[in-house]
This record gives sequence, structure tokens and C-alpha cells, in this order.
Amino acid sequence: MTTAAPRQVEPAENAYREELAFLAAYDDGIRPPGWRLTPRAVVLFVTGSGGESLALPKGRKVDGVPARMVISAKFVGERALVERSVVTLAGERGLLLVGEPGTAKSMLSELLAAAVSGSSALTVQGTAGTTEDQLRYGWNYALLLAEGPSPRALVPSPVLSAMRGGGVVRVEEVTRCLPEVQDALVSILSDRRISVPELSGTEDATVHAAPGFTVIATANLRDRGVSEMSAALKRRFNFEAVGPIGDLAAETDLVRRQATNALERVNAPFAIDDVVLEALVTAFRDLRNGISEEGWAVERPSTVMSTAEAVSVASSLGLAGAYFPGDRDPLALLPGHLLGVVRKDDPGDAARLLSYWDGAVRRRAESGAHTWRRLWELRDVLDS
Repeated sequence: MTTAAPRQVEPAENAYREELAFLAAYDDGIRPPGWRLTPRAVVLFVTGSGGESLALPKGRKVDGVPARMVISAKFVGERALVERSVVTLAGERGLLLVGEPGTAKSMLSELLAAAVSGSSALTVQGTAGTTEDQLRYGWNYALLLAEGPSPRALVPSPVLSAMRGGGVVRVEEVTRCLPEVQDALVSILSDRRISVPELSGTEDATVHAAPGFTVIATANLRDRGVSEMSAALKRRFNFEAVGPIGDLAAETDLVRRQATNALERVNAPFAIDDVVLEALVTAFRDLRNGISEEGWAVERPSTVMSTAEAVSVASSLGLAGAYFPGDRDPLALLPGHLLGVVRKDDPGDAARLLSYWDGAVRRRAESGAHTWRRLWELRDVLDS
């Protein structure tokens, strides 16, 4: 028996295998064709049970499945958004998740695919180099030369595999794909079949989508002008906007959990004080929203101050504390990390961060808040 090699990140269907198995046994309601879970169970998988321990129906026992389980919350956002997304997929219509970078669009896409189909692996990553073959099919050229066109020589794309199996395929960053690639997706979503002219005259010349097939695409609002979606493609999707997390406590909790998980992968403890973590998330939210928690105006940098970036900074602070114990004050490192984030798109944004320090940070320091007084004392880090 071989042991699986360690992975930095487990696919959702592996990371939450026990929860998915429990939910399959927990809710035996109506399931759309090809679905592993009921729509209600899919929503429950994504949003969690709110700390409640769920129990299998009386008398129901499934080997390897516990009788009770708390379902963890994996996506922090509106439950209504998740419910609308699930209804869209149940209707076999394309789902397009749009939003700013770092708002967990890809994570939500992965969670939905894992819950509906049992696999999130059927994915096409949209880039300027993505070709139609990656949406349709390719060929094993050694077999093609030896045997000519044959089903054995055909290499199915993730889309073709999803159509055959009646599953969900994910197309990440669809607006980064060239127009001709997007046009191929229009045809697939309209006709629900892919023709293989090279196999003309055989039963494999046309692949029809099995019940349950659908597409989840994501689009970054910052990339809207890269390859603007045609009206024809837009009509074949239901749009759902995934926005930033609205609640400070919820975002802080998410950053803590994600950063803790990142450090656990390298066997290091996450020992950042909650006060420091809250200050980090508060700064991100102030700069992202253009207004502080107190209502003071804040000049927004051009860089997206996303939750994903906040997780990255929190992880870096945690790693510094783990690898250099006693040598690094996490709070003293925070201004430098924030400067690194805001300068990603425009070096001139450093002045906007300095303006934030001279405004909101200074005013909080004057109110007597110890953490913000210490951050104000570190202003020179940003002015060097």
C-alpha cells in the first residue's frame, strides 16, 4: 500500500470528504440529475450548520459515516447568493461569479463543483493562451499518426469530460480568454454538444451533454477590458456578484482561520495576537472601502485590498513569529507588509498609505488606543 504524497492544498472533495459523505446520507430529498447531494445539502455544505450538530435521520446508518456532525462554514458571504447559485446549477444553466480579486470566487466555484459533482478537478484556466482545444478536445499525436483519428486517440478537454459524465466544469477567469475561445463556449452552452468531425460516420462523432452538465465561470472585474464578453455569451449565464465580507468580526475570523491553516501546513503555530490581527483587517477594510470604521474619509489605493491579501500578510506575520521567535514584533512588521501590498499596482499608492497613517491611524492613536498609538509611532517605516 502506497502513501499519498503530502500536498500544499487539498481539493475540496478531499479536504471535506467526511462532510460530503455525511450530507449525502443526511438529506435524501430530491436531487437534480447527476447530483451527489440535494440542493439544500449543497447550500449547507458551503455555508455550514452554524455550529449545530446535525444528526442522521433516526435508524439510518451508513458505513464510515458518523451519526452526528457539525458542518463547517467554508464561504463567508450571503447565504442568499449561495442559494441562487445552487438554483442556477440545478436548472443546468451556466453560472458566472463576478467580483473584485480576492473575494473567494474561485473557492466558491470549487466548493459548488465538489458538492454537486464530487469533483472540482474539471477546470479550464482562462488566459490569453487558452485555445479552443482546451474547451473541446485534442489528440494523442502518436496514436493519431499510428491509427488515424479514433476514439482512442482523442484527448477530451475538461468540458468534454463533464459533458460525458453530466458534471460541473469550471472555467476560471473567462474574460482573459480570447474572443474566439469565448465563442466556442457560446456554442457549447447553446447546443449542449460537441462535434468531432474527424470521427464522422461513427457514433463518437458527436458528444451530447449528459443530464447535470453545466458550467461555472469566474470573471475578475479588474480584467473586464481584457476580452469583454459578448452579449451572446452573457445571455447564457446567470450572473452573481461576489463582494467583500461586510462584517469586521467575520472577516477577522476568516483571516485567522486561513492563516492558521497556512502555518499548520509547515508545522508552525499561528501566534499572532487577536488585537494585532484586528488592526490588520481593519486597515485593509478602511483602505478597501475608502472610509474608516468610524466614518472618516480614507484615500483608496488602486490596489485591491482583498481578504486574500490580508490572509497573506497575516500568514507572513505568523511565519516571522514562528521562525524568529522573540526577534520580531508582529505589529512592528505590519506597516512594511501593508506598504508592499499597496505598491503592487502603483508605486504612487505609497503616498495614499502615508495619508491613511496621518489621518485614521493618527486619530485612533490620539484617542488612546494602545495598538494604534504604536502603529502611529512606526510611521517612519512608510516615509523611508
